[in-house]
Amino acid sequence: MARILQIDVFRHNPADPGSSPRMQTFYVDETESMTLFIALNRIREEHDPSLQFDFCCRAGVCGSCGMVINGRPGLACHTKTQDLPKQIVLLPLPVFQLIGDLSVDTGTWFRDMHERVESWIHTDSEFDPEALEEPMDNAVAETVFELDRCIECGCCIAACATARMRPDFLGAAGLNRIARFVMDPRDERTDDAFYELIGTDEGIFGCMGLLACDDVCPKGLSLQTQLAFVRRKMGWTGLKQLLPNWRRGKRRAHARDRG
Repeated sequence: MARILQIDVFRHNPADPGSSPRMQTFYVDETESMTLFIALNRIREEHDPSLQFDFCCRAGVCGSCGMVINGRPGLACHTKTQDLPKQIVLLPLPVFQLIGDLSVDTGTWFRDMHERVESWIHTDSEFDPEALEEPMDNAVAETVFELDRCIECGCCIAACATARMRPDFLGAAGLNRIARFVMDPRDERTDDAFYELIGTDEGIFGCMGLLACDDVCPKGLSLQTQLAFVRRKMGWTGLKQLLPNWRRGKRRAHARDRG
């Protein structure tokens, strides 16, 4: 027997001075293989055309329809209502600027992140349009491709405790992006150069390791594995930077003792 779903949706338009945050309840007849994306479109078409939410591909590729579904960040187009209870509570992703209702501005956050981590191949080689493509070991290429599968939906950022407390934290998506360039043999940046970008509490050392990013990633990326890889690499880099200063300090202290 088909269920009648109770869908409680967060409503607020920050651009409207008369709007205040509230929850609004809609009732939708569940159909076979219904996704939350379909349910939200039904609400907009049959109940309230002013409802705001984002979508594009409807296939879990664009990452536009990220929202908090019964307390857990996820994609509306990936979530089947049959896997949820009859009462469904939908909230916008935290951390990102609210546009209206379930729509948030992930684009500005990710653009700023890409600028912070200098998200491009750094090389002194001049581009030659006539040259053959530079060969890459197949295993390395597969690793780089795996990290490039991030669709920048913002779910990992919304689930991150550090990102909720620190708006300057790069989050799993940003650190995964760094790992992608650390792995890429075409990028000529040194470990010291990467350390300058992320060797802080706003970067790799701000992660508390709660694994929430791994739990909610709709593409199943092993984000904590990449965070551990980058943290270990940056930890060794930081130690190597400290050792010369420590040795100089020991020599000076020894010289003072002898004098």
